[in-house]
Amino acid sequence: MDLSAGALRWWRRGVAALVLGFTGLYAVAIGALWWQQEKLLFHPAPLPATHAFALGDDVHEVWIDVHGARLNALHLQRPKPDAVVFYLHGNAGNLQRWFVNADFYRRANVDLFMIDYRGFGKSTGRIESQAQLEADVRAAWAAIAPRYAGVRRVFFGRSLGTGLAAMLAAEVQPEMTILVSPYASMQQLAGEIYPWVPGAALRYPLRTDQWLPKVKGPVLLAHGDRDRLIPFAHGEQLAALAPQARLLRVAGAGHGDIQSFETYLQGVSEALAGR
Repeated sequence: MDLSAGALRWWRRGVAALVLGFTGLYAVAIGALWWQQEKLLFHPAPLPATHAFALGDDVHEVWIDVHGARLNALHLQRPKPDAVVFYLHGNAGNLQRWFVNADFYRRANVDLFMIDYRGFGKSTGRIESQAQLEADVRAAWAAIAPRYAGVRRVFFGRSLGTGLAAMLAAEVQPEMTILVSPYASMQQLAGEIYPWVPGAALRYPLRTDQWLPKVKGPVLLAHGDRDRLIPFAHGEQLAALAPQARLLRVAGAGHGDIQSFETYLQGVSEALAGR
């Protein structure tokens, strides 16, 4: 009996040690995720300060001073624009990659203003928090808003930028909001990809699902039904939350190729024209 009792005690101690070990590893993993989220979420491609954008005489380079950094932006300006598009791009690359379809906006006769986030392209600094990212977006819009008093405003978000565009639209109430490949929230998306990560560990929840219902004007949600990065179900969920939103299902489109589908281009053209 003594041997059995001793063996049981050793077994219990062994199990306890294993549990503590796994708990410790889990805590370390969550801690690393907490502090390294920027490396997982943002993939900037810096550009040298001397880089010159060759995009036409009507595209101007702009600098916006924000707390602790300078944001680089490109501004397509038409002689008499029918609207201005304030564009917030995705989580990778820079303006050299994103500002690539200026003729599309020229044909629509709209101005296009697009920023690089901190650390992207020629923008200085680095992203450190969601609050900082939101403040930068507000500052960028405030820098050009006075120029467009009385002009139709279109807030445009792509992928990562959809949550930020929804946030700003809820505050400013533009005449049109366009969200391409949107997520219900970054918190929800992360939970689908990493179900073992508690939601509280995410420092960039980016709750599009909370901001979008507050947008009063029309909203276009464009989403590829073969998007493997942000599933089409996120677009459906957002459409169900916002009666003013129209969901454009782009058949056959994934996440990175949606802009090559005529269905998408036609839908965005109509939204830019207010139809």
